[in-house]
Order: sequence, then C-alpha cells, then structure tokens
Amino acid sequence: MSDFNYFGIQLSSGDASERLQNALRQVKALIFPVEGILTGSLITVNDRGEESCSCSVRDALAVSEARKKGLHIAAFSERSGDAQRQLIERIGIEHAYLGCGRKIDAYEQFKTACGLTDDQCAYIADDVIDVPILEKTALSITPIDGIEYLRNRVSYISAYEGGKGCIREMVELILQEQGEWEYSEYSSM
Repeated sequence: MSDFNYFGIQLSSGDASERLQNALRQVKALIFPVEGILTGSLITVNDRGEESCSCSVRDALAVSEARKKGLHIAAFSERSGDAQRQLIERIGIEHAYLGCGRKIDAYEQFKTACGLTDDQCAYIADDVIDVPILEKTALSITPIDGIEYLRNRVSYISAYEGGKGCIREMVELILQEQGEWEYSEYSSM
C-alpha cells in the first residue's frame, strides 16, 4: 500500500496507534468550533429571543491546563453573539474567531498569528462544514456524536460527545503523550 494523506491520516501499512502517538507529540494547537464541540450541538434561545451558551466544566478546566502547558487554543464560529463571546472570554480561550464567514480563512489567520504549521495543529469537528480544515491538520478528530461521514475519515474518534468532555479527552491525550499532563494517575483514560 502506498503512503498518502487522507483527512490528516498518513495511510500506510504502519501501526495506526504509532501514527496517532506521533501526531499527538507534534501538536502545539488545539482548535475547534464553538457550536458542536465547545457548547454541544444544541442552540438555546429564551422567550426574549436571546441565545445562551454553556459548556462542560471539565472542558473548561482542560482549556486552562492546556494553556498553562503552552498549548494554543482557538475556537471558530460563524456566529458572533454575546453569549459565545462571553463564554469564550470566561473560560480563557486565547484565540477566538467569531463571525467568520469561512472557518478555513480563520484557521489560516490563526496559524500565521501563532507561527504554526498544519502538522502542529489538531482540529475537532462534528460536521461537514469543517472538512476543509480537517483535511489540512495532522490530527483530525470528531466526537462520538460527530456525523458518520467524519467518523469514517478522521484520525481519532473521541469517546465523548461534543460539549460533554471531548475537548478534555483530547487535551489529556495530547499532554500525556508530550509528558505534560501531571494528573495521569487521576485520568479517566
């Protein structure tokens, strides 16, 4: 079988777990959409037409730990509401691209701003709108509730749903592989 890249996966006759470990070691940035991954797949609107957002406290803690260890965190959204902005600010996501027309453009801006390459980026997505970024990153991820099209094409499927621990799992895996997760004895993995 010849080697070629398919959705961030280097296809070859080599060991899949070894390829995953190598990709995890290179990651310097974890990127994800706000909707579907950070907040889950529901949009909540109250009777006044105001949107609200929430996220897993475990995902929020993982974002904080990742930043302490030098991992860049970025969130993208085509939406730009106050609810998204306040949530991102509250949990400390350093690179937020809200109201971006095309997430792929935001991804390129983010990489340039941080001096990163595709091989240093991990991207979590749950739907086809994010395929252009998933195809570029070295580590492509979908949550267990990601659409089937992605589950058949990414380099890793999280055991957790978007908005319910998927970010935490990926931060743990990345930092564990890089020898930076100090809570290994307490990890859920």
